[in-house]
Amino acid sequence: MFGATGPMLKQFDQSTQISRIASQASTPPRSVVGIGNKVAKPDYSEAKIVVAMVGLPARGKSYLSNKLMRYLKWLEYDVKVFNVGQLRRSRAHQKAQQTGQKEDHTASYFSNDNVEATRVRDALAEDSLEMLLQWLKDGGNVAIHDATNSTRSRRAKIEQRVAREKGIVVIFLESVCDDPAVIAANVALKVSSGDPDYKDMSREDAKRDFLRRIKEYEAVYETITEPSLSYLRIRNVGDQVTLCHIHGYLQSRIAFYLMNLHLKPRSIFFSRHGESQFNVEGKIGGDSPLSERGLRYASALPALITDNIGDAPLTVWTSTLQRTIQTAQHLPYNKLTWKSLDELDAGVCDGMTYEEIELAYPDDFANRDEDKFNYRYRGGESYRDVVVRLEPVIMELERQENILIIGHQAILRCLYAYFHNLPHADLPYIKIPLHTVIKLTPKAYGCDEERYTLPIGAVDTHRPKPGSVTPLPPVVANTGREYFQKD
Repeated sequence: MFGATGPMLKQFDQSTQISRIASQASTPPRSVVGIGNKVAKPDYSEAKIVVAMVGLPARGKSYLSNKLMRYLKWLEYDVKVFNVGQLRRSRAHQKAQQTGQKEDHTASYFSNDNVEATRVRDALAEDSLEMLLQWLKDGGNVAIHDATNSTRSRRAKIEQRVAREKGIVVIFLESVCDDPAVIAANVALKVSSGDPDYKDMSREDAKRDFLRRIKEYEAVYETITEPSLSYLRIRNVGDQVTLCHIHGYLQSRIAFYLMNLHLKPRSIFFSRHGESQFNVEGKIGGDSPLSERGLRYASALPALITDNIGDAPLTVWTSTLQRTIQTAQHLPYNKLTWKSLDELDAGVCDGMTYEEIELAYPDDFANRDEDKFNYRYRGGESYRDVVVRLEPVIMELERQENILIIGHQAILRCLYAYFHNLPHADLPYIKIPLHTVIKLTPKAYGCDEERYTLPIGAVDTHRPKPGSVTPLPPVVANTGREYFQKD
């Protein structure tokens, strides 16, 4: 129903249709008619949720918590992950610096028979929960308690503690994995990713110790069966999802997003359309055809994509505007057209150059330069509006495998910011050049990135941030895990 060709997304797409005739200004949706202005950030102050993770080590808890954080932050919720393991390592590191005493965090530390270590671990989990609740009371929206929370007694403590706070609710997110290949990959990632617990061990010794740690947790692990809890249980990240007592808009939004995730290897390709006639003339918006160089890019694009993807299946997504459809015309893959992928609507400025806009609407021009993410064109859209209409695209991207999106500068900036977890203030200034393919490969804690620029000239449509001496630095893909947390 919610798939790329399903009735619900089709209905959403049709409901956001905006007529565009050649290069004339579009007819804006009724909700955005009026003088250009800044769009206020949504008021999420009443949204207060604790998401308490549940699961054995190497079952994808941190993967899910970080994905959820990235998604909700992209939608402008204030989200923070409180990882109990990071807190444990940070305090042990501080103790070693202050006293010279190094704590033993090998598998025996995680044994339920180790009374003193169990007391310390329980205290760490409770401290983390208190920090989390204070952060929510200070204005946060969604706090993720990233820990094993593997027993009924631990979950009961969390439920009882959160219940004492007015306006804050807790949902438990259990990650179950019984796929040996996924578990083995998670274990390998753990022992090879710089975990300080294994800093002085060989990889083989680290693996043996970590597997023993898992055995210690398995000895006391209790899956969620408590009938009173609000929870989601996800098996093998997407194979099966169980929901219980999920209520309200934000809880449902979280559940729907998590239901769409998967771990299959894949690549996501971004490319702007080839250079258009309006690009050459310095005009924004419109529905102009490709220039001669843009047509050459469209002809050269299939070889670049097939060299990267080989015989693997791929689907091409375009907007409804002719410059993206022309760019995709020679690609030998299934194609899907999304109205939601149309370029940011420039309203009354559609089809104008920036010089013309500055002359005709000087206040609008200055206000947009001052706050580009929030500024909405007269009768058009802001970047914030675009993020909202791209949410179904993100949902479908998470469901799919190999995808090539041939889109527009503003659209690809928004999608790129989601995958790299970039701040909204920087989003409108991300450099997405013409005649360049960006390949993103999702990893456990981020995305690897490669860029391929074809040797076909094109105009530079990038406008740097006003007043900035240097452009934004290129994104450095961060696919590693952080291991320390400040108190």
